[in-house]
Amino acid sequence: MKKYQCSVCGYIYNPEEGDPDGGISPGTPFEEIPDDWMCPVCGVKKEDFSPLDE
Repeated sequence: MKKYQCSVCGYIYNPEEGDPDGGISPGTPFEEIPDDWMCPVCGVKKEDFSPLDE
């Protein structure tokens, strides 16, 4: 599963870890996160994330 990075603060969403504090279970692909989810670090919207090339 692809990781995504916040374009504002650099936070990396790792689907293997999810965002338990934000209600996103481990193993959840970025594409399946609700559109109203926000970056847990800086609070920007999901649309401000970009795929991380690894």
